[in-house]
Amino acid sequence: MKKIMNFLLMAATVCGISLAAASCSSNDDNPATPDLNLSEKIIGKWMQAEIDGQPALTNEKSVYTFVSPTKAIANASKCDYTESGSKWIIDLEYDVVIDGNKMTLTAHPDEVITLIKELTITSINDNELVCKFKHTTMRNGQVINTSGDEHRRYAKLTVNYKEAILGTWQGHCTSEGSVFDDGQEHRWQYNADGTFVYYVKDGDSWVPSDNSLNEYFVDGTLLCTRWIDNGVENREWWEINIADGKMNWTALRQNEDGTTFTATFEMTKVVE
Repeated sequence: MKKIMNFLLMAATVCGISLAAASCSSNDDNPATPDLNLSEKIIGKWMQAEIDGQPALTNEKSVYTFVSPTKAIANASKCDYTESGSKWIIDLEYDVVIDGNKMTLTAHPDEVITLIKELTITSINDNELVCKFKHTTMRNGQVINTSGDEHRRYAKLTVNYKEAILGTWQGHCTSEGSVFDDGQEHRWQYNADGTFVYYVKDGDSWVPSDNSLNEYFVDGTLLCTRWIDNGVENREWWEINIADGKMNWTALRQNEDGTTFTATFEMTKVVE
């Protein structure tokens, strides 16, 4: 009888240990962090495609190029960190820290400003990245702005039209309208120094417009431009495609009432 009791006690103990192990392994409150192999898969260019399940407006987009698991380069045209004004961000370097499925990007655009972007990634493959996104801006170590807790989807860019856009292009708007379009044919001359010339037709001749500043950059498929017209700075972002001497622009815009529309342009490379 004593041997039987000892056997039953041992069996109960083993069973208890097994149940405890099973309980721990199925604890939904502490799921194991998946190994997404971010250090390898993150390399390349990425641009916002969706924010909280909605297509991202073209004027909200920027491009991040991860050149290594610890370094990224950003190009963007967006609001400044100061009380007023706008920022033209070209080749801003970010330090990258990868911890499991979380990436933290940190940049110092000047002596007092620190930008921090946190991406908690749920999935990544050769075409897209899905994450929860948060942004923090600090001045002299103090938080001055936070935004995010957004669910974002980024698309991977496989082409870069930075060189292909150089030269002169002639074309017109092919949608019902565009914010700055006058319905006429125009020419755009893109220079290697990051400036452009906007031409209007004067009789049979093409003449430069009176606009000033006239700067642009291309990163991947994103074209960002800015110019001053009658003392006012204007900006436009476009997603572009260039092939066989043809260039197409498309952009998702938002009206003041919150509705959206798509603007498009078509143009041909000028060979003189």
